[in-house]
Parts: sequence; structure tokens; C-alpha cells
Amino acid sequence: MTDESIDVTPRRRPVQARSRERVGNILSHAAAIFHENGVDGTSMSAIARQSGMSLASLYRYFPNKAAIVHAIAEGHVEKMETALREKLPELSLHDAVDVLIDQFYDFYRTEPAYSAIWSGVESMPELRELDLRELYSNARDLDARLQQEYPALPKERSWTASLLLPRSAGTILRLAATLPDDQGQQLVVELKCMARAYLAGLTRQER
Repeated sequence: MTDESIDVTPRRRPVQARSRERVGNILSHAAAIFHENGVDGTSMSAIARQSGMSLASLYRYFPNKAAIVHAIAEGHVEKMETALREKLPELSLHDAVDVLIDQFYDFYRTEPAYSAIWSGVESMPELRELDLRELYSNARDLDARLQQEYPALPKERSWTASLLLPRSAGTILRLAATLPDDQGQQLVVELKCMARAYLAGLTRQER
């Protein structure tokens, strides 16, 4: 899945409840197979069998495997954006760092197919746009919070920090999710220390 011209648009947008249920069924079964066998080791035929439908029926909803990968990844992004927006307003910025890192780490480890899909994001053009969308969405939310709490912080530095923190944290968390849990947890502890130290240094200079 490296061809820039791959069409990842679903063939049918589910409107009726039955269609939405069928699409949800396809994506949940595909995620389970991706989790077990990896994306490259999964065929459209296997997804159709696990979903209890014919291959022709599957193709009525999705033109190819890349479209299914994209749909699952889009769901991941939406869940994480929602989590960030729910937690940021109810916690101090420094406390939010710990809570969100823990929450995202748990999500990365437990969400079916997350590691299988996102570990190869750079080699999947169909995911790079989603990855950037998530980065800039998170950065906008963080930037707004930084400017609210630290209005003296220069806007350019606030925006740069808002890009750096979620990108670097996301990269480390994705690595942590591939390690044995004890090693992953230790990496999370060090990531929290790094993020808190960076935020403290950033905001202390502007008080």
C-alpha cells in the first residue's frame, strides 16, 4: 500500500442503521485480523469470511484493503481527538500531560490493530494525511490552552511547542506500545519526566 493514487474512499456511505451496523462489523473483524496477522498478512477474502459476507458484498462497501485500513485509522484519530478535548479543560496543563500520556499509552496497547496499522505510517501514504490531521488538531488545542494560561509566551514559540509535544510524545508512545509492558511503562515514566520538564522550562521563562 504505497501507491499515492490508491483510492481509500468507501464505496458506500452507510446511512441506514443496518448499513452502519454492517460497516461496523466489517471494520471490527478487519481490525481483529490486522491485530493477529498484520496488515500485509491479511487479504480482502479473509476479511469477507470473518465478516460473514461474500467478497463481492465486501467490495460494495470498500474498494480495497487500503480503504479499510484508512477507515479504522480514522476511527482511532477521532477517539484520540475526543479524549484530548475532554481532558484538557478539566485539568491543569501539567497534570493533563500525565493523564493524556497514560490514556494514549493504554489506547495504543489495547485498541485492536492500532500497532499493526500505525507502526508503518510512513510507508502508507493513505495514512500520512490522517497522521498530520491528528497532529495539527492536537496542536491547535494545546496552543489555545498554552496561550490561555501563559499569555506572555510568544505565539510563535507556543505554536512550535504545541507541534513538538504531541509529535514527540506520539512517536515515543508508539514505540512503547511495541515493547513488553514493563519496558513500555518505564518508557512512559521517562516520557512524562521529559514532557513536564520541557513545559516547566517553557512556561517558567515567560512568567
